[in-house]
Amino acid sequence: QVQLVESGGGLVQPGNSLRLSCAVSINIFSPDALGWYRQAPGKERELVAGFTVSGSTDYADFVKGRFTISRDSKKNTVDLQMNDLAPEDTATYYCNAGFLTVRGDITNYWGQGTLVTVSS
Repeated sequence: QVQLVESGGGLVQPGNSLRLSCAVSINIFSPDALGWYRQAPGKERELVAGFTVSGSTDYADFVKGRFTISRDSKKNTVDLQMNDLAPEDTATYYCNAGFLTVRGDITNYWGQGTLVTVSS
C-alpha cells in the first residue's frame, strides 16, 4: 500500500506563490507515474503536472510557465511550485502515484488532498 500525504495548501492572494509537497511512503522513483491533480467544486478532477509512464514531464496547458513539478529524493517528496496564482486555480490538490499492472492498466493511489484558495 502506498501512502501519499500532501501539505502546503492554504489561502493566498492572486499573483502570489505557494508550494505544495507530497510525502511518498515508497521510493519516489518507484511509481510509473507520479504527479498532481486538482478538483474544483462542481468540476472533474484534472491533471496539473506529472512525471508520466513514458518518462516525460507533463503540464496542463493552464499551468504552463507558472507551475513546476519536482522530485526530492532526499526528502522523498514530489513538490509543486505554483507561481502567479489566479482565482481559477482554487481547488483541492491531490497527489497521485500510478503503477502499471501486468494487464497494461494503471493502479492509482491518492492522497487526501490539500485545499488551495486564491482570493483577495
